[in-house]
Parts: sequence; C-alpha cells; structure tokens
Amino acid sequence: MQGEEANDRRVFRITGKDRTEFLQNLVTNDLARLSDGLVYAALLTPQGKYLADFFLVAAGDAILLDVQADLADSLIRRLSMYRLRSDVAIGPADLHVQRGLGAPPADALPDPRHPALGWRRYAEEPGTSPAIDWDAIRVEHLIPETGAELQPEESYILECGFERMGGVDFRKGCYVGQEVTARMKHKTELRKGLVQVEVLGPASPGDDILSDGRPVGRLHTRAGDRAIAYLRFNRADGVLTAGGAEVRLTPP
Repeated sequence: MQGEEANDRRVFRITGKDRTEFLQNLVTNDLARLSDGLVYAALLTPQGKYLADFFLVAAGDAILLDVQADLADSLIRRLSMYRLRSDVAIGPADLHVQRGLGAPPADALPDPRHPALGWRRYAEEPGTSPAIDWDAIRVEHLIPETGAELQPEESYILECGFERMGGVDFRKGCYVGQEVTARMKHKTELRKGLVQVEVLGPASPGDDILSDGRPVGRLHTRAGDRAIAYLRFNRADGVLTAGGAEVRLTPP
C-alpha cells in the first residue's frame, strides 16, 4: 500500500556515533522518544525563535530527518555549523515521503502532531499523486505549517501550539533557545498565538485582522469558512474584520 507523495519534503540521513547526543543538545524534543516512532521537533535561534520544524526517526545506524524542502538547505547549514568535532555526518537520503489517512502500511508511522494527520512512510518508491485536502485538516485541528503560520526567525513555538502537538519537551534539559522557551512556559502568560476563526465573507491569507480599525492579528490558512489566525489576545475584542469579512473566534 502506498500513500500520497509529499513532494514538498526532503529527507536527510544523520550518521555517526554522536548523532543522538548531537541532536539532543540542539532540538526542542527528547530524542529518547525515537524508540516510540516519529519525533516532531524544531530548531530555534539562541533567542528562542523558530528556524525549522521537522520529523526525526531512527533507521538502523542512522536518524532520518524529514523537513520541508524550502527550509532544508538553511537547516543543514545550521546543523553543520553546530557539528564541530562531533562524530556526525549529514547527507541526503534517497527516500520519498509518503503520507495518508486510514489503515497504514506495515512500515508507516503515525504523525505525532495529531491523529487526524494520519501516517507517514519513508520509501524508495514515490507515492501517488496528492488528493487529500491537508489544509482543511490543519485548519480543523489548528496545525501550523512552515511558510503559512510558522515564520523562520519570527515565530515562537509556544505561540504556535508546539506543546499541544508534542513538539517540545520541558524536562529534557538544554537545547538551543531553551531558556527563552522555558521562560515563556513558566513565567509569562501568552498574549499572542494561533487560534481558529470563522470567516464570514471575502478575505485571504495574509490579510490583517482589525478591531475598531487597529491591527490585532493576521489571517493565515483558510479552508471554507474557517481559518487559522494569529491574534493578540488582549486586543482582539469587539467586532473583528479582515479584508471584506467579519472574523469570529470559534469556541475552544
């Protein structure tokens, strides 16, 4: 059984005896979870801002890294910069990313972000042509994506729901950007973040969301009359609009 080809992804193979410790000291999630299947994680700047999100999976004497193609080159450059004298090598893997819903193939792994996102498979052969409306699933379950809701060197992962998606571990110890992320978790109340909204009328991703004429957020991925929006919670009161539409917060 095959899944759809995720043709916007690239896969890399990380090898060497220090590969697990190397990644453990850099990424937001605990590499001990590799024994359970796919691990969803991110690499941050030292200031705690998002650079890239990706999946990691153990594959014999290697760890596979599955990342959006647009971010791949910059991510590999950044990882290579941190490598220093570690016994680690990073190179492309000649594998296709397949994904699907329903009954998975025997070698597929569940997407750890949400059960509604189905499964992922890494195979030598390409998958079938894409047919599933993944954006509609993401909007329904408030799942951000790179280039839409996730903006490199701008987004903060806690504002984007990484804790809810299991993409960050607060017990694993240090990683790049850990101090800022932990402070946001334990010492502050989030004043901005992603929410699902109802959009009544014409409005497009990228439109500013206004309250009494003041910008309070931005519209992102839209599917039908629902969308993902980034909002300043303390200002998003009264009637909200975007483009020519009324915008309403949906119940949590």
